[in-house]
Amino acid sequence: MNKQRALALSRRTFIRGAGVTMGLPWLESLAATGAKPPRRFAALFMGTGISPGRWWAKGSGSAMELSESLQPLEPLKAKLNVIDGLFNRFATGQGIHPAMTGNMLSGVPIRKGSIIRGGITIDQVLANRIGQETPQPSMVLACERAMTGFHESNFSNAYSSHISWQSAESPVPNEMYPSLAFDSLFENGGQLRNTSVLDRVKEHAQALSSKISSTDKMKLDEYLASVREVERGIERMRTDKGKAEERARDAGRPLFAMPRPQDGLPEDIRDHIRLMLDIIALGFQTDKTRVASLLLARDLSALYYPFLNVGKQHHGASHYDTEPDYQKIVHFQVTQLAYLAKRLDAMPEAESSVLDNSCLLWLSNMWSGTKHDNKKVPVLTLGGLGGELRTGRALDYFGAGDENRKLCSLYLGIMDRMGVELREFGDAGTRLAGL
Repeated sequence: MNKQRALALSRRTFIRGAGVTMGLPWLESLAATGAKPPRRFAALFMGTGISPGRWWAKGSGSAMELSESLQPLEPLKAKLNVIDGLFNRFATGQGIHPAMTGNMLSGVPIRKGSIIRGGITIDQVLANRIGQETPQPSMVLACERAMTGFHESNFSNAYSSHISWQSAESPVPNEMYPSLAFDSLFENGGQLRNTSVLDRVKEHAQALSSKISSTDKMKLDEYLASVREVERGIERMRTDKGKAEERARDAGRPLFAMPRPQDGLPEDIRDHIRLMLDIIALGFQTDKTRVASLLLARDLSALYYPFLNVGKQHHGASHYDTEPDYQKIVHFQVTQLAYLAKRLDAMPEAESSVLDNSCLLWLSNMWSGTKHDNKKVPVLTLGGLGGELRTGRALDYFGAGDENRKLCSLYLGIMDRMGVELREFGDAGTRLAGL
């Protein structure tokens, strides 16, 4: 462990038990004098576009009007930016689907054929630069399995299945199982892995509770209660995963080749997404990590949404993106962003909230799935990065000219505000104007 990482970790407060370490939220009683909350970044991705006619914003601040698809964000619009007109230059004119996805967060050209080649993504640049300040440099999560093989365009389906890349040759493996993501968050391992982490830290938590202010004690109690709620869901999924591993062994098949839910993943995608969002929220609240990505639905998504009364798979429904069925899917996925943002906004941190000190980036790889049109892509941000990023705005760059509407220019601006300044990134050497 290098000196900078050791110093950063020495300033954190943990509670520990047998085989488990639990980070704590921001507590005024324990914060160093003059300490400022950290800044965080999370990217959330939904493949195959949105419902174009139902995706818009007008005005600013409390007067901002949001379209039908964006209505779940109404309570948060003062902390929202709806960004229209940005595009990914090297993802246009190369073919559909994988070619539109493989460089969403890197902005570099990708390669056809059997040897994949992309570029490091914004989340991993941040993880490399600021990850040493946290126990876990980044979380890379997904709610849908990666595909194998090749698309008809001769691009690998790996490009459709991963949004986070650690190098030109290597996407970061997606963590699919909520139980494993939870264990990583709390360094939960060993023979007691299936025992409640809260039960194991109970004695340490009680000792700490007697040393902090009544306000901080309330925060601590609320935090522990939220962990307990998440843990209940994790316990059920841990059991399901164990049974799935036994089935796979008996069948002589690898676990990843088993269909959902035989592979131990939740059959109801609502349960899967919510637990992954809860884990990101806890990771940010406790400063376990400051960087995360979540694949809500990959490109060429095969997810089903029976609870929406939609019969088609996600990808199939996107080919009819003006119809109500796909609108229901888009609305559902935006609701997941709203859920995470509300959770973070309810977490007090100094004189603000965890959301106020974060940037949540939500985007898709195309504007219209019906037309496979990615001349522009939908982009949302939530949170102000400690006041560095202005919010409550509808920004439109579509008529600004191609040099002035690059996704990577947005990424440069976000990284600047997180203390990571690069001369250029992807296809951009300038920051997005008006950000």
